[in-house]
Parts: sequence; structure tokens; C-alpha cells
Amino acid sequence: MTVSATRTGVVHLTERTPQLAGAEMVAALVPPPQFSGATFDTYRADAAFPSQQEAKDLLIAFTGGGAPAKGGLFRRAKRPEIKPGVYLDGGFGVGKTHLLASVYHAMPARRKYFGSFIEYTALVGALGYQNTVELFRGADLLCIDEFELDDPGDTMVMTRLLGELVSSGTRLAATSNTPPNALGEGRFAAQDFLREIHAMAASFQTVRIDGTDYRHRAVDGHAAVLSAAQYEAAIADAATTGLASDDGFDALVAHLAHVHPSRYIRLIDGLATVGLRDVQPFTDQSAALRFVAFVDRVYDAQLPIRATGTSLDLVFPEEMLAGGYRKKYLRAISRLVASTLA
Repeated sequence: MTVSATRTGVVHLTERTPQLAGAEMVAALVPPPQFSGATFDTYRADAAFPSQQEAKDLLIAFTGGGAPAKGGLFRRAKRPEIKPGVYLDGGFGVGKTHLLASVYHAMPARRKYFGSFIEYTALVGALGYQNTVELFRGADLLCIDEFELDDPGDTMVMTRLLGELVSSGTRLAATSNTPPNALGEGRFAAQDFLREIHAMAASFQTVRIDGTDYRHRAVDGHAAVLSAAQYEAAIADAATTGLASDDGFDALVAHLAHVHPSRYIRLIDGLATVGLRDVQPFTDQSAALRFVAFVDRVYDAQLPIRATGTSLDLVFPEEMLAGGYRKKYLRAISRLVASTLA
């Protein structure tokens, strides 16, 4: 058997214009590499927050697992009603995606899919609504990570899609991001989620998960910043064993505007390290939000980031952090700090 060699060298993401066909998009609907082996057993519930263990137990029941009923061979404990959908409600960094991936892996399903909200809506855009319905019809499970609550049009499309699938027997598991004007990293989004998907709200059971950002349990301080010489050495060293990217921060941010967020995963395909020169704070919120989506894909792929200029945890100015996308930016900061120290 021939084993392909790992690609090495330096590439520029600004020179990549990835395309993604419908079939490739469907094939990619699996948990990201970081969670490819996620299980309920590997989810470390924080004893300081009992809701984490409670959520884990409820989700095990949702997948059909759990301890056998007590009371003898012919007696079965009555299980609580389990709705066709579960919504994992909690702040960032409490393990929602880990638990969502655990649901995916534990569900004994013939056809199951795992993707971000952006990936599902991009599929609708590529295949058309009715073709997407037919594609997923009969699926046993759909897992939707980071259900977008800040785009009414896409939310309506997804709610309609999920309604058609649930009526045909598909089970759902979802997490969501923060809707506009939901300030404060401790605020839960369940009411917003259920209101936005009102036509589907009765199909979902809310699973609340309290806790603190696990990345901050081990990582404190600022993102690592390299000097120009340190950066050159780091990228050159990374390029000897894998593929490293090297781009000016402004140039990459401008390029992201010309690549659909569903293709960001292909933008970083094959990389072992991401390099960013001359990082500086954002002045445009649309550009900042695109960068957040890019950071999510880089973090999912567990790629280290090497950067010069402004510390990456300071790229979102105070006026942005005080606005409606505060929690998105805070999650990105958490991930950026962890990625630069990796």
C-alpha cells in the first residue's frame, strides 16, 4: 500500500479560491477532527457545575443509552418523554460541541449528519431547498452546531427544513450562537432560540449546561506575539514538516470576503500551521465576523497560529465587544489565545 507523503512548504491563503460541490459538502457533514473521537466518556463534567453531568445523562438517554432499568427481569422503569430534538444551551467553552459530537457518535443510526449551521444553509444554496429536503429525508439524526440566530432569512429556511424532516422521523440535536444584542458571556440563548424557531419549538427539549470556558481553565493572558525574526523562523521550521501558510493579516481578511464561509474549511485544507503578519484591530464589523468564522474552522482543525503585530486577543475593539456580537468575539478570543500558545 502506498502512503502519500505529507506536503511541506509555505502557501498563501490569499492565492486559494476553493470550490465545494454539493457531494463534497454532504461528505463533509461529520464532526471536525478535534471531535472525531469525542464520546460521553471523554466529556469531563465539572463537579462545580452539576448541570454538566445532568446534561450528559440526558443526552445518553436521548441516544438510547443509559443504565438498564431496575426492578427485575419483567419490570421496566418508565422513561421520561424524550422529544425528537434537543437544544444544548450554555455559554462558550462548556463543551456543547463535544457533547453534540458525542450524540452523533453514540446514536446507532444508519444515516446521520453533523455540520455547522453555515454548512447546512450553504448546502441549501448549492442544491436548492427541495433537493436538500430529499437528500436528508429518512435520515436518522441531524446535528447542527452553532445555529445562527442573527439571520432571519436563513433561520426561517432551516426551521422549515427541520420541520419537514422531523415529521418524517428525523431526530435533531443543536447548539446555537448568540443572537444580536444578547450581551454578556453568561447569558443563555434558549428563549431566543425557541422564539426564532417558534414553528419547531415544541419539538425541542432544552438541555442547560452551566460552566466556565474550559480553555480559560488552562490558558490565561494574551495571545502570543512573535517578532519578525521569530515569525520567519517559526514558519520556516513548520514548513519543514508540514504545510504552513504565510499571509498579511489585512490581505487575508480582505480575501475572506470573496470566499463563502462554508468554504473556509477548504481554504485551510492540508495546513499544519497558520501564519499571520502584521495583525491589527478591526474597524469593520463584517470583516470581524468573517474572521470569527475563519477562526472557528482553524480551531476545529486544531491548527497552531503564529502571528506578528497586535496580539490577536486585542483585534476586536471595545465598541465591538460592547455590541450585539459580544459572545461571538469572546469565543473567538478564547480560541485565538489557545491557538497561538499551541
